[in-house]
Amino acid sequence: MESRAFLPIALATVATAAVLTTSLWGEGQSPTKKTPQERFIPRGRAAAEGPVQFFSMPGKSAVNGNNPSGGRREALTGFDDLTNGYFEQGPDFDTITEDNVEPLRSYNDGRFIFEEKETAEDGLGPTYNTQSCSACHQNIVTGGASQIAEHRTAHTFNGQYFESPGGSLIQSRATFPDIVEHVLPVDTIRTFRMSTSTMGDGYAECISDSTLTAIRDAQPPDMQGTAPEVAVLEGDGSPGVGRFGWKCQHRSLLSFASDAYLNEMGITSPLFPDENTSQGQFVGWGTPYDPLPEPEDDGTDAQAFVNFMRSTKAPPRGPITPDVHFGEKKFDQIGCAICHVAAITTAAAGTSINGGAFTVPDALGNRTLHPYSDFLLHDIGTGDGIPIQPTPEYAGTATQIRTAPLWGFRTRNRLMHDGLSFTADECIQRHDGQAAAARDAFNALNGFQKAQIFDFLNSL
Repeated sequence: MESRAFLPIALATVATAAVLTTSLWGEGQSPTKKTPQERFIPRGRAAAEGPVQFFSMPGKSAVNGNNPSGGRREALTGFDDLTNGYFEQGPDFDTITEDNVEPLRSYNDGRFIFEEKETAEDGLGPTYNTQSCSACHQNIVTGGASQIAEHRTAHTFNGQYFESPGGSLIQSRATFPDIVEHVLPVDTIRTFRMSTSTMGDGYAECISDSTLTAIRDAQPPDMQGTAPEVAVLEGDGSPGVGRFGWKCQHRSLLSFASDAYLNEMGITSPLFPDENTSQGQFVGWGTPYDPLPEPEDDGTDAQAFVNFMRSTKAPPRGPITPDVHFGEKKFDQIGCAICHVAAITTAAAGTSINGGAFTVPDALGNRTLHPYSDFLLHDIGTGDGIPIQPTPEYAGTATQIRTAPLWGFRTRNRLMHDGLSFTADECIQRHDGQAAAARDAFNALNGFQKAQIFDFLNSL
């Protein structure tokens, strides 16, 4: 009886898609562009993006990759609202206004756009979650961690996955009361996903695909991560190894930012030109709900977000005491650092990445960052049941989640992907599956050793 109840929803989803296609293109017409789902299907295989660079791995000698003689520089860190050198600092931030801002001029201009509050006149909505990037990325400074969680739902029928009508993301807000999205009783897969920090993401973007796959290959078989290959929407059609978002659903910051602009604020742009629906109902241009034609941003704002994120420094460390030092050693010994990788070096300046759409600049090239993440997907028993895309090639990602970067850990008090853990110990106890052995090794430590690991985590 309960199983049969799923069938109308699944069929309704297909029917809704057919109606939307007719409304967008006209009866009897064929689209002249790829459908949204087609655009997310990777074509071919990811490029290496240069030789493997240095990374650290417990139980092995540090892997030197193509740069054994050094020449690496540390990634810049700091909660100081200063550029890492990718973009110039620009005019004093306090002097920038809506009237004189030049979005693509400088770090401070990009920060202004990142913090700018969008309105319906700018294209906000019709369904959305928040009004600015900084509303979700603000702790300790703009671009940092967040207390904001987005809401996702879906269901399965006879073992097959189905998104909610309109997609798995349930927007929390709308510009009209009759199009506010609600959770359907049939959608029993329900989860929150915390907005992640974007600080240091320019460095993360410049890690070559070859380095991430080398990290994967160096991990023990029972802890080996998944390096999903995803479409780079602005590239030449070739995919890349995803690393942004809790499902590693994006390879590039421009794809990531454009996705967020649409799905968090409801603003369309060249890479995401199709307006969101309200639970499958078309509410875009041509309806009473959307006064602006698509795309609402010509790409300038999305690129400003990217320039700002690429220019942010990585989160800095707190004081490193003897207990912190020994806590990190114990963290390594029990196996946590196999996934929470302490050091990774970016590709050399001049390396082409993102399907040829971006060249690693000197400010971000050959820099060693300390994310305490492998930027890979793992099954640690906390997967939210929602894959990268509702297509067969990504089905295995439903039970996986990205290794949370631990840099900036001390600035967060809502932990894990869903924000439902509140202490470091609670996080550790939730680790299962591929992380069960590390969790059990932690639980076998004495109280003093555990306290040292907590000291280490609280220094990040």
